[in-house]
Amino acid sequence: MNKLTVDDIRLRGKRVLVRVDFNVPMENNRVSDDTRIIESLPTIKKILGDGGRAILMSHLGRPKGKRNTEFSLQPVANRLSELLHKPVKFAHDCIGHEVKTIVSHLHDGECLMLENLRFHPGEEENDQAFSKELASLGEVYVNDAFGTAHRAHASTEGITHYLHPSVAGYLMKKELDYLGRAISNPVRPYVAILGGAKISGKIDVIQNLMNVVNSLIIGGGMMFTFYKARGMEIGKSLLEENKVELAGKILHEANARGVKLLLPVDCVIAQHFDNNAPSKVVPVTDIPAGWRGLDIGPESVRLFCNELRNAKTVVWNGPMGVFEMENFASGTAAIAKELAELTKHGTTTIVGGGDSAAAMSKLGLEKAVSHVSTGGGASLEFLEGKILPGLAALGKK
Repeated sequence: MNKLTVDDIRLRGKRVLVRVDFNVPMENNRVSDDTRIIESLPTIKKILGDGGRAILMSHLGRPKGKRNTEFSLQPVANRLSELLHKPVKFAHDCIGHEVKTIVSHLHDGECLMLENLRFHPGEEENDQAFSKELASLGEVYVNDAFGTAHRAHASTEGITHYLHPSVAGYLMKKELDYLGRAISNPVRPYVAILGGAKISGKIDVIQNLMNVVNSLIIGGGMMFTFYKARGMEIGKSLLEENKVELAGKILHEANARGVKLLLPVDCVIAQHFDNNAPSKVVPVTDIPAGWRGLDIGPESVRLFCNELRNAKTVVWNGPMGVFEMENFASGTAAIAKELAELTKHGTTTIVGGGDSAAAMSKLGLEKAVSHVSTGGGASLEFLEGKILPGLAALGKK
């Protein structure tokens, strides 16, 4: 983490343009999950407390470059105001004369939320003119939106060409501290758990993590492509036909490098993709034709937990089964609970965004691990070893 942070700059009296990730779930025009807003509060409070003028910008949903009231950030500004216990002003656009006027009347310690960046096509196109317009609103730039750092958009990358200094907020710093250590300097033994439906979305992560981990645990739908590579019967389980050869190569490579690669030994199978379908637990060698695997079985849970108990660092990305269906969520729940237990005993446990974060939240365990990433795609790309444009654009110490 050699990037400048909000602690390295003077904020008093400054117009501080902050990229936050307030792309939150909404129901009936109200925020239904405010986790991402809460995660950005330390940065916002720091700016306001130091007498800065916070101008917040974010996207919400996919309005495809057009104004759409369904994706307005007004309800988000209302929720932020409740969380800060102070008024949050709202601008009905993010650029233009009217916005500049509102910004010019801001006082020290006041907060303004701009309307959805993606109401303008220039945001996702990383348009120079749009970036310049945004930059003209601030005197310093803070990026606290790790969840969008893997996108080279106007508000994450383009803006840094016109506004200096460009620094990281506290949430961005926290993400980089945890994920950075997991890649470059983990306390060992180091175990990575990868799940989810498809191997294709995780190939680069698997290959990059094989350079650093001691053990690699694989579950979720992608396990069946590995079994197919071993010539096993997988019934109607999820299969990526075009990735079978690659799965075989990964198995061979792990063996050659001395990386312990663990696959489930049993699974919960069902006759249909349905929560109430007839189901049973079988060894992975006995999946009958016509049935499909939807979760890891109890023996696999025992095997994986035994491996995890010695770990000092654990990274988890991707559920072990179809956790959205109650009858096929036990494997995912067991791993989540094991991680919570390990954390109590000093293991660093990092949950990498997306479905794994949703599973932790569903189980009420998001606070029971060391860190739950707010960025699904961004955390995956970071673990793949890719350079994130929104991060690369920030100033170095």
